[in-house]
Amino acid sequence: MRPTPPPRTYRVKSFGCQMNVYDGERMAELLAQQGITPAPEGEEADLVVLNTCHIREKAAEKVYSDIGRLRREDGTAPLIAVAGCVAQAEGEEIMKRAPAVSMVVGPQAYHRLPGMISDAVEGRRSVDTDMPAETKFDALPARRKVGPSAFLTVQEGCDKFCTYCVVPYTRGAEISRPFNDLVAEAHRLVEAGAREITLLGQNVNAWRDESNRGLEKLIEALAAIPELARIRYTTSHPTDMTQGLLEAHRDVSKLMPFLHLPVQAGSDRVLKAMNRSHTAESYLRILDQVRAMRPDIALSGDFIVGFPGETDAEFEDTLRLVDRVGYAQCFSFKYSARPGTPAATMPDQIAPEVMDERLQRLQAALNRDQLAFNQASVGKRCTVLVERKGRHEGQWLGKSPWLQSVHFSGEAAIGDLVEVELTEAGPNSLSARLLQPVHG
Repeated sequence: MRPTPPPRTYRVKSFGCQMNVYDGERMAELLAQQGITPAPEGEEADLVVLNTCHIREKAAEKVYSDIGRLRREDGTAPLIAVAGCVAQAEGEEIMKRAPAVSMVVGPQAYHRLPGMISDAVEGRRSVDTDMPAETKFDALPARRKVGPSAFLTVQEGCDKFCTYCVVPYTRGAEISRPFNDLVAEAHRLVEAGAREITLLGQNVNAWRDESNRGLEKLIEALAAIPELARIRYTTSHPTDMTQGLLEAHRDVSKLMPFLHLPVQAGSDRVLKAMNRSHTAESYLRILDQVRAMRPDIALSGDFIVGFPGETDAEFEDTLRLVDRVGYAQCFSFKYSARPGTPAATMPDQIAPEVMDERLQRLQAALNRDQLAFNQASVGKRCTVLVERKGRHEGQWLGKSPWLQSVHFSGEAAIGDLVEVELTEAGPNSLSARLLQPVHG
């Protein structure tokens, strides 16, 4: 690489999970601290950060396609940084295959991005996929301005080693951030404008502090912040749903009535092959418990269809579980082999056309239940946190306590908590009538 002028503008393109969204925001804040500003809409950036997700099908190949599209008509390209889980997994291979890439940085090392940019300006390409997770957050700048809903990473990594998943290899072992650091950062987020905080982790309910206190104690501490109105958390693992956390859904009014708890399949044999530590029945018992604690709770989950060896009968087990739960929202995917994971070399890989048919049937059932949940909400009164303006004059968009998208018209502002009556339901959103603002 030849020396290049220091970048003046940047664009961060994040894919995948909410953790990647959080990481993308923090990288943007790091770049802003260096005096690099966001590229105006429609203009090319001097620096492009591709913040990748390895959960995506053919994730690595799509990264190379994105890199190719960044080349300009005159044959030049911006400085390109590949970050995230694909960066962690591919490392030096990206540098070999994509000469246009200036730097590759893993999800535990992105706080070193400013130094890597300086190297790139001097013509040196670099790779940093170390995992010093506990030092990363100490090196990040204070958050000066956030939206009404903000993310707070409390835990990273995973020790579960599900046979289909690359997260233990790309994010490392489970690490919990210290209690006092999290409470302090939550206070700063609220001071910067947040009314709602979502606690993030690959297995967020595996969080433990230095005294072995669980996530419910952190939730209780954040609920004591007067200006913070709402708390959420994601993504959870059934194994780590403790009695204390279940009771928090009953006892902490600021904890929203929404639980995302992935099950992945309804067949016990498939769950065992996935190295999931729960059965279908033990999972359903957890849902029964949380519903007993919070009867109005909305439930969400993840499903994988076409896991190696899954039979037609085992897929029917998944459909029966869906029918029994009645999810308010869900994510569903076809199984996709990830290099280096045990499932990638299992026998009896399922034909793509079989996976397609199963996914269509599953999504039809999930969409049916999501619409039914929304329709059952019509007539309810609830608070909505206003997040942005709508498409039409005087229209606002926000989230209900059950994480539904709600639109309404009237006098409001971003960050307001307003009381509405839900009047009409669609598959993905609801219409509402504004009643009055809510204070506090």
